[in-house]
Amino acid sequence: MIVLPERYNVCALLDANLDAGRGDKAAIICGEERVTYADLHARVCAMGRALRALGLRREDRVVLILDDSPAFAVAFWGALRIGAVPVPINPLLRVDDYAFFIADTYARAVIVEPAHLDKLEQALDIVPERPAVIATSDAPAPVHRLGELLAAHQGELDPTDTHRDDIALMLYSGGSTGRPKGIVHLHHDIPYTCETYARQVVRLTEADTVYARALFHAYGLGAGVTFPAWVGATAVLRPGRPTPMGVVETIERHRPTLVFLVPTLFNAILSDPEAVHADFSSIRLCVSAAEPLAPEIWRRWKEAFGLEILDGIGSTELLHIFCSNTPGMVRPGASGLPVPGYELSLLDEEGRAVEDGQIGNLFVKGDSASPFYWHQHTKTQQTVRGEWSRTGDRYRRDGEGIYWYEGRSDDMIKVRGEWVSPIEIEHTLCEYPAVHEAAVVGVPVDGITIIKATVVLKADYAPSPLLVRELQDWCKGRLQRYQFPHAFDFVDELPKTTTGKIQRYMLREGVA
Repeated sequence: MIVLPERYNVCALLDANLDAGRGDKAAIICGEERVTYADLHARVCAMGRALRALGLRREDRVVLILDDSPAFAVAFWGALRIGAVPVPINPLLRVDDYAFFIADTYARAVIVEPAHLDKLEQALDIVPERPAVIATSDAPAPVHRLGELLAAHQGELDPTDTHRDDIALMLYSGGSTGRPKGIVHLHHDIPYTCETYARQVVRLTEADTVYARALFHAYGLGAGVTFPAWVGATAVLRPGRPTPMGVVETIERHRPTLVFLVPTLFNAILSDPEAVHADFSSIRLCVSAAEPLAPEIWRRWKEAFGLEILDGIGSTELLHIFCSNTPGMVRPGASGLPVPGYELSLLDEEGRAVEDGQIGNLFVKGDSASPFYWHQHTKTQQTVRGEWSRTGDRYRRDGEGIYWYEGRSDDMIKVRGEWVSPIEIEHTLCEYPAVHEAAVVGVPVDGITIIKATVVLKADYAPSPLLVRELQDWCKGRLQRYQFPHAFDFVDELPKTTTGKIQRYMLREGVA
């Protein structure tokens, strides 16, 4: 698929854009800011030199708590350039999450937006050793200022002589129990995703302008950072939480040809009376991933804008999409066909291949697969099976070879692109004085997955709208902002097996 030299640093692709004569071309557009490939290269070299001046070396971890902005790209590529390991995380996570990521990675530096600096400082009071902290704008000492560092360390910097199989980056993915999993990727993984999905499915070229979101996710990182840089395209970024009109304004202003969003945002635009009349005439292709795209959303989008959405499935473990619909061959509701360069297999619980039409556990093989989970040896053994990786998804394949999603192998729920553990929510609900038992599942409503809690109340308590609001606020105050039930059922008892296990499928089907 792609042949790389043994000694390879993926940051060298920035140099390749200069060699190709793209120095004056826009690499990134963000609001009023236009960063050319020459500008980006210079900032990345300065970033690498600054990190070295702070004492960072090969394989040292650099945690990125950054918004979708040029600073993210500069920090990401700058760490890679010196052989360090960028670790992007969701800026909206909690103090104890920050502390866990910093301690788990042994981070030597953290690059952060000032808006999250107070939260970071609280986390640093918990960790065993304080890393260097770099803020993207003004911040009090001992915090370094990114602009000052870049200005003080200007100059050329060759990419560190890394091996193509050296650790390049780490991304964290939520687990069904316990802390998130640190997913390791190697330098050769990035070009593999570029030459498979980006080149062969969406057919990305240097003529494209790409709008993507949430760069700390594998999906957004590929679409908004590595894919455009691989071919010399232009990336459009917009900081802040997305709103339907914010997305529309960005598209109408910067005229991207490719748009990478999640189903929740596609649906939000369709539901906004102003956004639904947007001018999307510049777009040649829309892409959806991170959660299944409902056929209803696909049809409404096609009717409103005349554009097809390519839905696909990827994972942080594979770094990007490995099964996708393709232009001219879209099946609404399906994940599509294997991306060239990847093989898929459906197996039953005994490891035997299932027939077409039957549901099996999805395994995938491709050279962008993570070699292991950081600090999770047992989980690695459960997931990595030689050249194959178990995805945790259940699928069926039809007679045309098209794959259809049937749900997770475990009980995780994906809401707005984020994995949600029902166990966490159940435990939190059961801490509320009125709750005796609770079970949480994901259910589809109008093409979007919502969290539904089925609750058994203690004696002397009765269901009411006020109680529902109290339970939602209880969860919001103790979990992530998206980890609260949107709907409630109140029952006398939960459906269980004879061994006491909750029968969640009955709750999903509304049988309880």
